[in-house]
Amino acid sequence: MRELSEAGVEFVRERHIGTLSTMARWGGIHSVPVGFTFDGGVLRIITSRDSQKVRNILRDGTATVSQVDGARWLAFPARATVHDDPEEVARAVELYARRYRQPRVNPSRVAIQLVPERLMGSSGLLRAA
Repeated sequence: MRELSEAGVEFVRERHIGTLSTMARWGGIHSVPVGFTFDGGVLRIITSRDSQKVRNILRDGTATVSQVDGARWLAFPARATVHDDPEEVARAVELYARRYRQPRVNPSRVAIQLVPERLMGSSGLLRAA
């Protein structure tokens, strides 16, 4: 898999909202804005366990996270899993708070983890192949 360049690493550290796309029950694509983090090759999203995105991932673990800012963009097609382990959720919250802000308390919070299978992006954000 391709890797992020230094500019790509910086881009996923900047405060931007991304888009999570999952497979909807009716066969289409369900896309929603999300805050996400990228750490150790894993993308993490915090959300409520009863959200549509969680239901979609539990049914079909195919997902893509994208981030766009003008002409700069990245897309991470991935296999996604849902985690309710308190340590996993706490780690995701900690990373989220560093990139965005401390989230509100949510007793039904889970962490979505995505392990990218590919990496796509605009010029300069990826290392040369």
